[in-house]
Amino acid sequence: MRLIGAGLPRTGTLSQKVALEMLGLAPCYHMVNVLADLDLAAQWRRALEGDGQWEEIFDVSAATVDWPGSFFYRELIDVYPDAKVLLSVRDGDGWARSMRDTIWGLLYGDMLIRDLSDARGRVDPKWRGYVELMKEMWQRSGLLDGEDTSAEWMSGAMERYHEEVQGAVPADRLLVWSVSDGWEPLCDFLDVPVPEMPFPHLNDSKEFADRIIDGALISVGAWRSQEHREPVDASP
Repeated sequence: MRLIGAGLPRTGTLSQKVALEMLGLAPCYHMVNVLADLDLAAQWRRALEGDGQWEEIFDVSAATVDWPGSFFYRELIDVYPDAKVLLSVRDGDGWARSMRDTIWGLLYGDMLIRDLSDARGRVDPKWRGYVELMKEMWQRSGLLDGEDTSAEWMSGAMERYHEEVQGAVPADRLLVWSVSDGWEPLCDFLDVPVPEMPFPHLNDSKEFADRIIDGALISVGAWRSQEHREPVDASP
């Protein structure tokens, strides 16, 4: 493990994952790993209960950004003492708006992605377990305050989180950085050459919504097909 991302979700972490892999820190662990294989959620449930099997979880990963990894940044900086730490940041108001439209909306909002997620949870126990895990992690983090979380509350909580990270991580291991800063400070921090290609900027919000919608439709469709499948006549 060469780099531990302490930045919160909705701070351009998917762009970070792609950028770090372009710089040779591949593979970079990200929430998309879990969404692609919901069986991995069991590892993170054990970690949340105090039994983080970090070598098993990260295996050959050279870096990790986004949750669930960044939730455990305090543990990881001790487990990997030679790894550098990246705190990705953005302005509090922008982060709160993004959260309302994505993660908070999925867990608590009156919006389509929550409706679809709830429908999937009724027929897909692995998805239901994943959502329960995420809700518990956000509650423990102190960054969300349930259904009544206001944008102002989230913005302030994010600022407090950034202060906590900067107080917990030695300054010589830490880079406070935004995706708008681009390649140069990141490459200087990692002591790698600056690529000639532009810094990748992915639409995290669209990717988030697409994954929720597509996954729900596939799962519910598969359940419906199974429920209405004609029995096979096995008689000779």
